[in-house]
Amino acid sequence: MEIDQIETFLAIITYGGFHKAAERLHVSQPAISGRVRALEASLGAELFTRGRARPELSPAGKALRPHAEELLRNVAMARRAIHELQPQTAGVLRIAASLSVCTYLMPDVMEKYRAANPDVMVHLRSGNSMQVLKMVLEGEADIGVARSLNHPGVETMTLRDDPLMLVGHAALRSAGKRHVRLEEVESWPLIFYDRGSSDWTLSQGLFRRAGLIPNVVLEVETIEAAKRMVERKLGFSFLPQIALTQELRKGKLVSIEITDAEPLRRNLDVVHPRKRPLTKEALDLFGILRSESDKALPAMSRAPRGRAQPAN
Repeated sequence: MEIDQIETFLAIITYGGFHKAAERLHVSQPAISGRVRALEASLGAELFTRGRARPELSPAGKALRPHAEELLRNVAMARRAIHELQPQTAGVLRIAASLSVCTYLMPDVMEKYRAANPDVMVHLRSGNSMQVLKMVLEGEADIGVARSLNHPGVETMTLRDDPLMLVGHAALRSAGKRHVRLEEVESWPLIFYDRGSSDWTLSQGLFRRAGLIPNVVLEVETIEAAKRMVERKLGFSFLPQIALTQELRKGKLVSIEITDAEPLRRNLDVVHPRKRPLTKEALDLFGILRSESDKALPAMSRAPRGRAQPAN
């Protein structure tokens, strides 16, 4: 049994098939199949029920899964223990984060991190969630911060819930309705941003699933541009909670609950490579990220954290 076989087994589960796992792990599909056959041979049991559009776990596969996940966590801890024995060079921390995280969370985080770690050189790069994940997987970043990041090659730790919230200017008459039905919102002037992004898809999908057509009066490139338009009373928008902390606290904008639709929830996650243990610099950052994300999140909206902690 080899580590890459375990990683492949979990990738097939995560992405729903051999072909998709091959794409994500950047290897050929025959290589994926070979790893699975070798793992099954070493265990003496089939792990997947084949012959279906989507491979399903066999009883042996279901039994193996929690142990496989624990094994990869232990490998990361072992690597970290060895890493800590090596001579330390000057501290460098490479961070990849989504643009909204860079804009609305990282300034406060960096202020505290720099005060506590003045000798650490920090490199902060931004991108969308998939770009952040790619930078972490390819060794271009020690730690990544973005929304809903999952991959068998990384350890994922949830910081907080970061839902999309429908908001409007407090002075608008419609904004006085704090609880509305989706069909009412359909006719409101709506502002969307970043066409084709996951945020755009989530908010548009809310109407599409209900058979409604939103009244889009304005489309812009960024979250900040959409928020500024809402502040100018030009319409309403579905914006990430992380971008609205100050405006909601000061009463400049108000949030509106849609009573007959599911909340547009997403997690704000921190990831690091399973094969590369977190450095001391990255562990220090993680602690500050948790503290600052809690401060930015209203107490009533805090969600329990159920996923992994960083290996110490």
